[in-house]
Amino acid sequence: MLSTLPLPLARRDPKWLLAAAVLASSMGFIDSSVTAIALPSIRASLGGGLQAIAWVQGGYLLALSSLILVGGALADRVGVVASFKAGIAGFVLASLCCAAAPSVEVMIAARVLQGLAAAFMVPGSMTLVARAYGPQKGRALGLWAAASTATTAGGPILGGLLLTLGGPETWRLIFAINLPLGAAALWILTREANPDRPQNARKADLPGAGLASLALGPMALSLTEGAPSAALGALLAAAAFLWHEARTPAPMIRLGLFRDRGFAAANLATLLLYIGLNGTGFYLPMTAMALWNLPPVEVTLAFLPVSLLIAGFSPAAGRLADRIGPGWPMTLGALLVALGYGLTATFLPTGGFLTLIVPAQVIAGAGLALLVAPLTAAVMARAPESEQGAASGINNATARVAGLIAVALMGRIALTSYGAVTPDLPGFGLHGTTLAHHAATAQAFAHVSATGAGLALLSALTSWWGLVRR
Repeated sequence: MLSTLPLPLARRDPKWLLAAAVLASSMGFIDSSVTAIALPSIRASLGGGLQAIAWVQGGYLLALSSLILVGGALADRVGVVASFKAGIAGFVLASLCCAAAPSVEVMIAARVLQGLAAAFMVPGSMTLVARAYGPQKGRALGLWAAASTATTAGGPILGGLLLTLGGPETWRLIFAINLPLGAAALWILTREANPDRPQNARKADLPGAGLASLALGPMALSLTEGAPSAALGALLAAAAFLWHEARTPAPMIRLGLFRDRGFAAANLATLLLYIGLNGTGFYLPMTAMALWNLPPVEVTLAFLPVSLLIAGFSPAAGRLADRIGPGWPMTLGALLVALGYGLTATFLPTGGFLTLIVPAQVIAGAGLALLVAPLTAAVMARAPESEQGAASGINNATARVAGLIAVALMGRIALTSYGAVTPDLPGFGLHGTTLAHHAATAQAFAHVSATGAGLALLSALTSWWGLVRR
């Protein structure tokens, strides 16, 4: 009698599948962290104003945030190996389109395709590792997380070196480098992974994903362009999305989870904090290059402390949250982020890059190191064990939506604060030599940083209200 037991996911050693997951994740993390560094070069090469160049990041985040939960559901239905391989292949092809983009419009379209592929690739990497290692998945996921942090920290440095040492079109190599990484991951999966059976028959909520896109797209457009009609469309689509999610048998987001005050507070704190974090991080490189005329490799000095602090101190913060609960670490961490951004906003007109920006980022990075692990613990602890996967997916999607809002909202703030373009004022994020341009650029980013500080403060109050105060 033939056995009906499923084959193990790894044909030989699951370390090969861990390597494939790290390679694929590296594409996403490097691509995301380097894009902000490369945007000034992309803008100089392809043209377009700040609103258009913001959509290079916004288009990617729109597709990813709308579909990441659907990507996880489809992986359960068709098998994680097939879904993961499709996501990697799509991401590589879209990356090549980015590398060859002749115009900003083509670039935005290619970035949207990258986001679509990443919606399958990002959740697939963690799921592949977890299923390949089974009961021993804890250490393997730790190795995956450490490698992901290393690539996040090293990505901007690599990108900065390429952009500093290369010519004006070197930014294209940042996207082309995904070809060998993706090819290696696909080769490993083809040789080392057995086809897996679907885990369940849960339907993918495609109507919900469509309504989410109809809400998020016009919302970002209204923030970027100041279009009231788009804002109204976003509100109507958001209402339709909530109505649909409350009634469909297989929702993207189970709204009942938000009845728990701690779960709702943790996700609201995530949204507020990550709008400030992504907004300041996105517009910092173009500010540094325009205001201080720094090469890209020096701009990476502002990002490196954050990644190193998170990698070095997150385990200790997680242990602290286990002892005293996640509420206080999240509250105090968000207050440190608010302090770092507040110092930037207060002293930017007279402060320098090494004397203000880097120290302020160190303070903000210390806050993030204190709160990142407790935030994850808070989300998981407030959800029933049977729905922890769904809870993690909701929090991941919340962070992606925050990134989309951040790019659009902070771009509008920067444009408004900078003022009208004149012969002495070439525009926010562009190189200029006049004192008026430097003053306008400093003022614009100071307002962006002040907004980030205010949002981090609101995140701290939300964490205190939902997770500390009883």
